[in-house]
Amino acid sequence: MPLTFLLFVKMPKGRGAAAFGVFMEKKKTRIAVFCSGGGTNLQALLDAEKSGVIQSGKICLVLANSRSAYALERAKGANVPTAVVTRRETGSQEAFEAEILRILREYGIELIVLAGFMSILSENFTSKYPKRIINIHPSLIPSFCGKGFYGLHVHEAALAYGVKVTGATVHFVNEIPDGGQIILQKAVKVHRGDTPEKLQRRVMEQAEWKILPKACEQVSREIAKKGETYERIQNQ
Repeated sequence: MPLTFLLFVKMPKGRGAAAFGVFMEKKKTRIAVFCSGGGTNLQALLDAEKSGVIQSGKICLVLANSRSAYALERAKGANVPTAVVTRRETGSQEAFEAEILRILREYGIELIVLAGFMSILSENFTSKYPKRIINIHPSLIPSFCGKGFYGLHVHEAALAYGVKVTGATVHFVNEIPDGGQIILQKAVKVHRGDTPEKLQRRVMEQAEWKILPKACEQVSREIAKKGETYERIQNQ
């Protein structure tokens, strides 16, 4: 009569259980999405993960720098853990970033996606995640980018200059505002009679919501594939 052996594994509790589950299934890159407002780009990422556009990564955390950010509600609706860190409550830029870094360590985050995150991150922060922080910018970099170019200001500048084509860019984040290596770009036509609001909406729908999930998958796949040979995290 054959002998049957049973292997009992003590399952970890809490967040450790989540990490154990990730270990037992195909390794996916652990993603944190940083937001400040409504979270429309976050929603595009959540939808992309659900539909399979993002296969190599898993959104494990949504972090906001405002307690009123609607992005937090979107995350809760998708059963994604959330965290809020504000500069006012932490008291300084150094303390603000230190608390974010602590939370990232706690969740084992490997890739950060800035999706409408309106706080500047210092070189001390960005250098800890080399080629592991990506950002979406609503223009075709190097046009209308850098200090002061955010939100509607970008589209106001594009219309004032009279460009016929604008778009969006996903790039790696470094110490230079909008200065990191470009990952993906998509062009969008400017229409006669456009207002900054109309142009902003078209750029989001035709470019941002399409290339951000694709870039997220592209970088997640590289991190998962290369493992320890990819750029190392310095947040220990």
